[in-house]
Amino acid sequence: MEPPEMINAGELVLKRWEIEWAPAALDAIKDSLPELRQFLPWATDGYGLEESREYISRSSADWDAGTQFNYAIFTAVGELAGSIGLMTRMGPGVLEIGYWTATPFAGRGYMTAAVQAISRVAVTLPGIERVAIKHDEANKASGAVAVKAGFTEVARHSREVEAEGESGTTIVRELRAAGA
Repeated sequence: MEPPEMINAGELVLKRWEIEWAPAALDAIKDSLPELRQFLPWATDGYGLEESREYISRSSADWDAGTQFNYAIFTAVGELAGSIGLMTRMGPGVLEIGYWTATPFAGRGYMTAAVQAISRVAVTLPGIERVAIKHDEANKASGAVAVKAGFTEVARHSREVEAEGESGTTIVRELRAAGA
C-alpha cells in the first residue's frame, strides 16, 4: 500500500515531504506557535531547524516502511500552508489523518480541501475500509474540518492532557469507503 507522492486538491497540492523544505516548515511552525501549541505537544518554543529536519527524515523513513505518509500542503503559488498525513497506527483497514494549518492560511477552507483529497486517495488503497480523524474536543477548528469533510463521530475517549488547550476528551470521526 502506497499513496501517490503528490495529490492535487483544487487550489492546493499535497507533496511528500522533502528535506529542503525544513526551513519553510520551521518558519510556518514558528509563525503559528500560539495556535499549534494549544493542541500539539511538539509545538514548543524549542522547536528548531534540527527538529524540522528530524521530522522530515522520520517522515521519509516511515513512508518507506509503509507506516505513515506525510505531505506538505502548498498553495498554487508555492506557499507552505500546513501538513497532513495518513497513519496506520489504528490497525488494519483504517488510516488515521493528522494535520495542522499554518495560521495565515486558517479559515480559508484549505484544510477541508486537503482532508477531502487525501481521504479520496486513502479509501482507494488496498485493504482500506475507512479513514479516521481524532481531535481533542476543545479543538473546534479540527472538528469543523472533519465535519465539513464528511466525517461522522463514532466515539469519544478520555485521555491525559498533553497540550495546554486540550480538554482530555478525544473525539473520533470516520469516513467509510464505498461499500465498507
